Amino acid sequence: MENDIINSLKVLLKGGVILYPTDTIWGLGCDATNTAAIKRVYEIKRRQDKHSMLILLNSIGQLGNYVTQIPNEAIKLIESSAKPVTIIYPSAQNLPQNILADDRSIGIRITEDPFCSELISRFGKPLVSTSANLSGGRNPGNFSEIEDEIIPEADYVVRWRQNDNARSAPSTIYKVNDKDGIILIRK
Repeated sequence: MENDIINSLKVLLKGGVILYPTDTIWGLGCDATNTAAIKRVYEIKRRQDKHSMLILLNSIGQLGNYVTQIPNEAIKLIESSAKPVTIIYPSAQNLPQNILADDRSIGIRITEDPFCSELISRFGKPLVSTSANLSGGRNPGNFSEIEDEIIPEADYVVRWRQNDNARSAPSTIYKVNDKDGIILIRK
């Protein structure tokens, strides 16, 4: 895992794209504050940048750096969930426009995956996390399910967990609504 973290950091610092395992599915990732890197992820996925992507953080304490509204209910949900949870927050900040939804919201997941958590810690910035597939394709639950066209497009392919054939599932998604409540979007 250490070599993968070192190599991923080199790529991220140069504005590149990595193909990596997350606490859910395999993803394409880059520096979530780098407009050009985000654009490249959209190009790899053959997806228009009208669709937002989510970001990974490694601690709840980082949320305030990227969103202005953090309801207590969201914190409780993150802390109590046994399954990975993505929450869509309104009023993103300190992130490029091309990663945000039209309403300036952003999906954020606090990762507990050891690779992702350590990478974010050393990088000091959030990572883009979007499924490693062509737009509309099947979410890769393990490395063997990644479409052949995706792999050579990444600047670095993480080796850690490539041989893990267990099929992971996407996260549960919630959204903060106008009244600081939380609504379920995807289970």
